[in-house]
Order: sequence, then structure tokens, then C-alpha cells
Amino acid sequence: MAQNRKHQAVSGRFGPAVIAFLLCLLIGGSGVGYVWQKSQISDLGRELKKRELRLADVKFNNERLRRQLDTLRSPRFLDQRVRELNLGLGPAQPAQILRLRETESPLAGESPSAPLAAQPLERGSR
Repeated sequence: MAQNRKHQAVSGRFGPAVIAFLLCLLIGGSGVGYVWQKSQISDLGRELKKRELRLADVKFNNERLRRQLDTLRSPRFLDQRVRELNLGLGPAQPAQILRLRETESPLAGESPSAPLAAQPLERGSR
């Protein structure tokens, strides 16, 4: 006698549905993962562009500040500022210049006979 569907195993009835569900889940998960990955790539690209623009701004500002520092350090500008502020500064007199005598450096492992601070200073000689 032929058996009807009532007597089939439960796994026999739901097997194809479970396989279809898992297949849809796999395809849907892959699609969601693909979209998420593309979104992350887009976000990272925007962040990279923003940081490149910031780097260019910082480099430009750094160059501008370097030029300004060069101007502020120039002797012409310093002389002008001294005159503007009436500081009464001028070039150093030869008697005001201290010259330190350079000594030979000791060989490796030897201690110097006298520390450099204990050596006499020479004033005004060249």
C-alpha cells in the first residue's frame, strides 16, 4: 500500500526548506558583507583625503612660519627693532668677547689631565 505524506519523516518535509533558507542566508550575508566593505573603503578614502588636505595645510603653514622666522632672525630686521625700541645695543667690543681655547680630545679610555672648566680663558685674542 502506498504511504501518504503524513507518514513521511519530518526531515524529509523540511529538508528542502532548510537548504533554501541557508542558501538565502548565505547569499544575503554575502551581499550585506559586500556593501559593508564598500562603505568602509569609501569612509577610509574620505578620511585619507581629509588627512592629505590637513597635511598640505600644515606644510604650507610650516613653510610660511619658516620664512617668517628667517625674516625675524635677519640682522637687518634685528637692527631695525633695536632702533625702534631704543635699546642702545651695538656690536660687541673686542674686550667683551671671550674665546675658549680648544684642547685635544683625550684618547678613548683615558681621562683628561684637567677638566675643560678648570682651564684658563683667553680674553680678546684671536
